[in-house]
Amino acid sequence: MRPLGSYPVLLTGAVAETAAFYCRHFAFRPLFESDWYVHLQSRRNRRINLAVMDGDHDTVPAGGRGRTASILLNFEVADADEEYRKALAAGLPILCPLRDEPFGQRHFITADPNGVMIDIITQIPPSAEFAAQYADAAPPA
Repeated sequence: MRPLGSYPVLLTGAVAETAAFYCRHFAFRPLFESDWYVHLQSRRNRRINLAVMDGDHDTVPAGGRGRTASILLNFEVADADEEYRKALAAGLPILCPLRDEPFGQRHFITADPNGVMIDIITQIPPSAEFAAQYADAAPPA
């Protein structure tokens, strides 16, 4: 397989509310809207896409119907500190406060209205221990 693209599809019972959340707080815009599916694209990077879908729609196989659970969306940004201030000002839930990780991330974790976790990340230099674990083709920040 040679993928041409990939994007997550969040299953929910609140399609419009969830799509509005990502538009309001993460600068997405709808490219397609219906009552059961909304395709979103980042206003700042057209290669970043996300979809929101009614988890009970007929196109979802019966065994997979329901709601998205146990997923962590990563959004890499230029300045996690700035995004953290925005999240606090907007009253978003903070599941993990802003902090530096030895593996090379400055980040915090919030959540959407469905409880889907959102990790806002700025790459920083990793510790020497973690830097040694990167492949040659993937140098640390």
